[in-house]
Amino acid sequence: MTSPRPLLPRLLLPALLLGTPLAALAQTPAAAPAPVTSVAAVDLARYSGKWFEIAAFPMFFQRSCIGDTTAEYSARDDGAINVHNRCRTDSGFDDATGKATVVEGFANSRLKVSFFWPFKADYWVLGLDPEYRWAVVGNPNRKYLWVLSRTPQLPAPLLEAALASASAQGFDLSQLHYTSQTAPQTKP
Repeated sequence: MTSPRPLLPRLLLPALLLGTPLAALAQTPAAAPAPVTSVAAVDLARYSGKWFEIAAFPMFFQRSCIGDTTAEYSARDDGAINVHNRCRTDSGFDDATGKATVVEGFANSRLKVSFFWPFKADYWVLGLDPEYRWAVVGNPNRKYLWVLSRTPQLPAPLLEAALASASAQGFDLSQLHYTSQTAPQTKP
């Protein structure tokens, strides 16, 4: 009685005869996306002011927000940045005030934001319109993402550019939820 031939050589032989490289037969995991990067530089004076949230990944701390979400940034005397977030809820408005500090070496494009001392979170500007009409903000692990605009509604071509900057950084835009803005149109 003859012993059965090993299965692996029997599977490889037809592939080799057909010229299939061995590497193609091995299952390789998908390449990990490139690391998230922030924009080259942010002019904090131009970035300061009010921004309207156009879309975001759902966040635990925003669970009661139903619309009209804004963020306002202003310089502090100590060199840090005041951060004032606001949103409409079923019972009125929720406000949160925090402090952001610049991460050295990134030309103001990376900040650490704290709403509850001593906890700090990464706040990276990932995309920014040259005219500061929109900004895309997130963090390096791709769990947080906000699309911000100087106006309550962002025209389609500008929104497409903002979304393209997030997509290019490997963010899964299927997680994006659009924010209802009922505030009147204002000039930046």
